[in-house]
Amino acid sequence: MATMEIIKMNHVTFQYPEMEEKVLDDVSLSVMEGQFIVLCGASGSGKTTLLRLLKQEIAPHGKQQGEILYAGKQIEEWEEIKLATEIGFVFQDPDNQIVMEEVFQEVIFGMENIGISYLDMRKRLSELAHFFGVEDLLYKKTSTLSGGQKQLVNLLSVLLLRPKVLLLDEPTSQLDPVAAKELVQILERLNNEMGITIIIVEHRLEDLFAIADQVIMLGNGKIKHRGNSREVIERVYRQDDKSFIPYLPSVARMYLTLMDDDRIVNQIPLTVKETRQWINEQKRKNREEVKAVGESIRSGKDILKLEKVYFQYEKDLDFVLKNCDLTVRKGEFFALVGGNGSGKSTLLQIAMGILTQQRGKVFYEDTLLKKYNTMALAAQFAYLPQHPLAFYVEDTIRKEMNAIIEKQEVVDGDGKIKEISEKLQIASLLDRHPNDLSGGELQRATIACLLLHTPRVLFVDEPTKGLDPISKRQLAELLLSLQAEGLTIFMVTHDIEFAVQYVDYCAILFDGQIAAEGSPDALFKGNYFYTTTINRATAASKMKEVLTLEEALLQWE
Repeated sequence: MATMEIIKMNHVTFQYPEMEEKVLDDVSLSVMEGQFIVLCGASGSGKTTLLRLLKQEIAPHGKQQGEILYAGKQIEEWEEIKLATEIGFVFQDPDNQIVMEEVFQEVIFGMENIGISYLDMRKRLSELAHFFGVEDLLYKKTSTLSGGQKQLVNLLSVLLLRPKVLLLDEPTSQLDPVAAKELVQILERLNNEMGITIIIVEHRLEDLFAIADQVIMLGNGKIKHRGNSREVIERVYRQDDKSFIPYLPSVARMYLTLMDDDRIVNQIPLTVKETRQWINEQKRKNREEVKAVGESIRSGKDILKLEKVYFQYEKDLDFVLKNCDLTVRKGEFFALVGGNGSGKSTLLQIAMGILTQQRGKVFYEDTLLKKYNTMALAAQFAYLPQHPLAFYVEDTIRKEMNAIIEKQEVVDGDGKIKEISEKLQIASLLDRHPNDLSGGELQRATIACLLLHTPRVLFVDEPTKGLDPISKRQLAELLLSLQAEGLTIFMVTHDIEFAVQYVDYCAILFDGQIAAEGSPDALFKGNYFYTTTINRATAASKMKEVLTLEEALLQWE
């Protein structure tokens, strides 16, 4: 039976108002019913714009050329209610989609709006709530849910309308490794068992290439590469396209590097199982002694220390932290990981004095934190929040910098702005509005603002959220250069791949306490979820267990 073409874009070009450059430039693509499509590319390449043009209720305003067809008909010609139900959209930030106080109200909200009968609502809800395993959440407050639970509720709300097409904009960006993997597995089941067409924009791609029918890589508003996963991987690698090589799964890059001219396209491994099988078939000789990335001995004085800390937000709520101990050393790049809602951001804010614990002690350089006044701590600490836009009060980066200089009484403010702007390569961004910057640009600009008063400790909360692989690497290079100058970095992250590559020391927060800590090599090897794809592939294989692609390549002579 022939498969129907469900979405078609013919020579689509799009420009936002008062912008000269085209966000999408002559884009043509075809999506067949039931396909799983992965869209990837750098921030600003046009991915989210393309996705939103397919959802008329949230389509951006601007100048559009070309045509978009849904089920063979111009998308503008369909009734609004038909498109609203048949094309679902899941946002990057779960909080941007939730509108009701209680989960039950939230999930039936869409069905009520389109007039579905009470009986039909109950049937749909009982079936899908069981499928998702969220029956125990239905009568909870949406504000009490973890990030992963909120994203499940959003997905459930959309699916109750029984869409034929599901659009997702970086749905895993705020999820811990376990929740992210569970969401991807749910999407695969929806695609395989219900035939829902899925188009997903993502930067976390390790698991998605294995299930994608088609991968589309966007750059500067144009489609640069497209095809099935193995075709795209081979083409990008063969052309040495440095703009997209970082997007390729690490296990595929290992295969292509080691096989050299012997590589066979249809044998490029995409999963842990395929990679382990390929490793075990190789007759190449392994190097016996290779120093693992991340092996380190902790040195330096304690700069931050938490002893027996307890914290709860309200008296009738459970303790978020209980009997929690943690130490960060001077000059260290430290990472705290853990599940959504485990208390990582809470612990970070206690360590820098934004929140105050109910019991226990917090020290900064052997002095109780509570003995410092607010201005003294502000001079020592800098904080990069999860949402950097929340940092800004002024309408340009330069004005924000000048306001900080005046408030902090920074000597030679103009000279400091020039020095830091050149160092962080943001001189061309100084007169732009923060809203107009890409994710990577905004990170660099915000860090530049934070460095004006020369802090000694930089606290960063989920700094890689929403960043493409190249922007992540640039952020890492920046943080490592600052660390080399003596800055201590305390990072909260879900990004295990990032932590493994760049940090000195890590800790896992679980059940209100530090469950384990050590170097990345000691902490992340042998885990199911809190580890890297390369580690899962090399564990229990002929190859020595490693964490990174670089380590894996060093294992082979």
